[in-house]
Amino acid sequence: MIKSSELILNPDGSVYHLNLKPEHIAHDIIFVGDQNRVEKITKHFDSIEFSTQKREFKTQTGTYKGKRMTVLSSGIGPDNIDIVMNELDALVNIDLTTRTIKETLTSLNIVRIGTSGSLQADIPVDSFVMGTHGLGLDNMLRSYLIDDICEKDIEEAFIKHTNWDLRKGTPYVIACSETLKEKIESPKIHTGITGTAGGFYGPQGRVLRLGIQDLELNSKMDSFEFNGHRMANLEMETSAIYGLGKLLGHNCLSMNAIIANRANGTFSDDPYKAVDELIEYTLNKLAE
Repeated sequence: MIKSSELILNPDGSVYHLNLKPEHIAHDIIFVGDQNRVEKITKHFDSIEFSTQKREFKTQTGTYKGKRMTVLSSGIGPDNIDIVMNELDALVNIDLTTRTIKETLTSLNIVRIGTSGSLQADIPVDSFVMGTHGLGLDNMLRSYLIDDICEKDIEEAFIKHTNWDLRKGTPYVIACSETLKEKIESPKIHTGITGTAGGFYGPQGRVLRLGIQDLELNSKMDSFEFNGHRMANLEMETSAIYGLGKLLGHNCLSMNAIIANRANGTFSDDPYKAVDELIEYTLNKLAE
């Protein structure tokens, strides 16, 4: 039995942060970072059966072209993903009444739709990137037993290529779900390793008033390549989603609209249009 201090429930029996009960979510779930983006997706739905919000976690469940889906805002960063992934898993794989793990486990399909900056000059603004791997620079996942799910060869090559300072923690690499990759990919999609940073400014090489540990890190990531895999983009959630998803037995994939190109310093003229196009593309692929 899981103690109440470990699995915290609200007085109505819903999970603590997400404010959800098992019947409130579908097996196909779309993550967005921004709570205001939830309705930009669900406006395409045929109908909406449930809505709730607690803090930055907003959830709506309904149907799109007859398929039941949930859209949930995770907020920003790996720490929030730790909350969202564990509580979603609890909804389907833990009996919340008896606080015991179910004998038969459920696998969710989770697709992140986000915005990101490209690290490669040939991945232009307004294009779409699918993360074949998440490369975590954040340390959050190191709190779990991850050795069996990591791509150690890529990790070691990245550490050597970037001369990574291990005082910042050891980077980890997790592959995406092959099932979702095959379902959603197409010739219009760029693919590559999605880097996940633990912050927006210094951890992503941005300098305002503070000096950073490695001024050349972005250019080192630009040039990193391992057996045909190269860094495509940098954001703040993907590797945490991939890692926790793989540990918990869920299928996870990250799709990003590229609104900035860090390699050539450009920014999309209409980032909202790029995001809307990625939303419709992903919804249609999931509904097939």
